[in-house]
Amino acid sequence: MAKTRTNIGDHEVVIDMVYIEERSGTPRYQQLYEQLRALIRRGTLRAGMCLPSSRALSRDLGIARNTVITAYGQLETEGYIETSLGSLARVTNLPSLETATPQTGQIDLVDHISVRGHSLAYQNHAPGSPRINFFQPGMPDMREFPFPLWRRFVNEQLKYYSEDVFGYHSFSGFQPLREEIASYVETARSVRCSPEQILVTNGAQSAMILIAQLFTDPGDDILFEEPGYTGAQGAFLAAGTKLRPLHVRDGEWQINKLGKIRPKLIYLTPSCQFPLGQTMRMEQRLKLINYSMNCGAWILEDDFDSEYRFLTKPVPALQGIAQNDCTLYIGTFSKTLFPALRIGFVAFPGPVTDEIGKANFLLGNTAPLFLQSALAEFIKHGHFAKHLRRMKRIYGNRRTMFTDLVQRKLGKWLEPLDAGSGLQTAWRLRGNYSDSEVCYKAIENDLRVTPLSIHYLHSPPTQGLILGYATMDEGEAERAVGQLRCVFQQLE
Repeated sequence: MAKTRTNIGDHEVVIDMVYIEERSGTPRYQQLYEQLRALIRRGTLRAGMCLPSSRALSRDLGIARNTVITAYGQLETEGYIETSLGSLARVTNLPSLETATPQTGQIDLVDHISVRGHSLAYQNHAPGSPRINFFQPGMPDMREFPFPLWRRFVNEQLKYYSEDVFGYHSFSGFQPLREEIASYVETARSVRCSPEQILVTNGAQSAMILIAQLFTDPGDDILFEEPGYTGAQGAFLAAGTKLRPLHVRDGEWQINKLGKIRPKLIYLTPSCQFPLGQTMRMEQRLKLINYSMNCGAWILEDDFDSEYRFLTKPVPALQGIAQNDCTLYIGTFSKTLFPALRIGFVAFPGPVTDEIGKANFLLGNTAPLFLQSALAEFIKHGHFAKHLRRMKRIYGNRRTMFTDLVQRKLGKWLEPLDAGSGLQTAWRLRGNYSDSEVCYKAIENDLRVTPLSIHYLHSPPTQGLILGYATMDEGEAERAVGQLRCVFQQLE
């Protein structure tokens, strides 16, 4: 190991800690750079010290001069040393770090997040797991999706370069996709809108975050379904708003019991209430619209699982009957295609301006343009409609099979709550069981069971379970329900 001398004033300092490992996988310049940087950070090489010339250091270490020059160049770029023509490189005068008690291990980031961050980090919202899919709510069966066909449309976007789908633009969404979405929601959901009123987002959750940020201020009252969707709860709590309950009981949204609350916005899932699976009747829809007009409140209609109704005919979206342009309508392709697609949309009462599109971009809510383009082609050629019709038949049969199976094998512990909508079913627990306790025990048996109680914020919760069924064929459902039966038997 070579000892290299550097001068400070009239003093000589020996650097005997630099060593180049010949057999290391790390390049020589990187080794030299990292070791010199470490000596400067520790204060071994102090401010004002001169480093050896590149020629002298290369000779002493037995390495090429260009290797030393490269290492010195990186140190200078980062501000550790300074050089000038005809002079030796000199260590710069860097501020010293405050001394603190050394910490053991890594810091706990949760201890340092903001109040707004806590409202997100501690939201009672359970993620899914690729290994525990049985009973997961809102999960479509991706085995039934035509991925070879989808890959063809995606590959076409990647094969032929176009600035339209690979740049920083179209913050409101890819125009052909906006046109396809507007046409679809008008014919399938009776939504009144033009393509200019559609804004494409990175999923429905991003749409809710965007609306919470753009249309509410901290402290605003938000009328929110109770029980309600935890993802939407998180979006509005993080925006600093106050959630006021709109109770949903026995298939009724209790609008008559709201009192003098004057909310800024009303969030609801009228076509398939989550998590109860109820449908808002026309009488209640009209009452709610009148209530919003009197309050001057926005209605945020999350058209959750509206495509999947099995016991009754489809119900048009609330947006289509609201004549006062007060409704913001949210939809997504996560349930009709597959969750990882992460493409959703908002239908606004008026044209999406450049300012709203820019806000969508700055919040990181824009979906990749090449995927938007592929989806537009997928819809345009009729594959979306064909896939949706097929999946409705499959899910309808599975729901009938599943509810019959649960009532036969778990009827001792569960009674049905929902009205035949959505990719999940809601059940009330019989007896004095805790749904959280049931769910913890189910996870031990590799079952993804969701407690109903976590969706209540203000009132005493109903103890129950939310059971997804869409990913299971008959044999898988038999095994999963059998496992859940064993869970109940263990808790007796």
